[in-house]
Amino acid sequence: MRASRLVSLLLLLQTKGRMTAQALADELEVSVRTIYRDVESLHAAGVPLYGDAGPSGGYQLLDGYRTRLTGLTEQEAESLFLAGLPGPAADLGLGDAVSAAQLKLMAALPSPMRDRASRMATRFHLDAPAWYYDPERSPLLGLVADAVWRERLLEVSYRRWRSPEDVTRVLRPLGLVLKAGRWYLVAQGLSRISTYRVAQIQAAAVLEESFTRPEGFDLAAHWAESLEDFQSRQYTGEAVIRLSERGWESFASHVLPVVAKAAEESVVDDGGGFRVTIPIESLGHATGMLLRLGGEVEVLHPAELREQVTAAVRRLASIYLG
Repeated sequence: MRASRLVSLLLLLQTKGRMTAQALADELEVSVRTIYRDVESLHAAGVPLYGDAGPSGGYQLLDGYRTRLTGLTEQEAESLFLAGLPGPAADLGLGDAVSAAQLKLMAALPSPMRDRASRMATRFHLDAPAWYYDPERSPLLGLVADAVWRERLLEVSYRRWRSPEDVTRVLRPLGLVLKAGRWYLVAQGLSRISTYRVAQIQAAAVLEESFTRPEGFDLAAHWAESLEDFQSRQYTGEAVIRLSERGWESFASHVLPVVAKAAEESVVDDGGGFRVTIPIESLGHATGMLLRLGGEVEVLHPAELREQVTAAVRRLASIYLG
């Protein structure tokens, strides 16, 4: 455990540069006193590590020092080959780089670990797009990725769903996210950070002007918050429904996870079925969703949704029963 922590401490300093004892303690989830002891151990092992006192001080490796660590565990080596996403990497123009990096890593591993890592790549495959959906073609993805990487302003012509549909924006591109086979650009405009679907960018140009990223911006955290905010705005109402036993068993396969979760948290066995409360986006959307369950569901509330489902069933009956 301690040996692993010493390696992690060394790698943190190698990748992040100067770090305070408190920052190292936070990263490694240990006390500051433990960091002091670990630094002394690295000193004793001959690692050129020094510290500066004061508000801007911290620990730092001697300039030019790079450790050649080969102490990967079997699980770590396997995970590196599982984590390689050849499709997305190729989309970003990094397909050859990923292949070359894996080849170098494979050559550096001991024989038993090499066999296990190779087996991982032949046993598991990640297919990012959802069922029945092909990955979107985003011909400008490489150009957008270049602007993200070089921190250059990006001028785009973008097609959105509301009027005016075609708009021109100058953006500060902060990051790219792959979600269910679709690429999204997270970028800062004049006032706020927004999300743009890369496939909807009609034209783009990388400008010579650079920009400074917002201090402390975390792409993964921002994306998680954006999804939560989107879902909270998407579902503006609630419905109470009764499901048959068969309907309850198959309910989760017909709805989005957020709806299935709400059903699980509110389910009540009323003797003749299962009564649940679920969030709904709109009456029309909820009607289409519930009709997939056929006779296994009954709308109890609101009355407007029950009326819409009833009207839809009557239209179907008139078509099929004459």
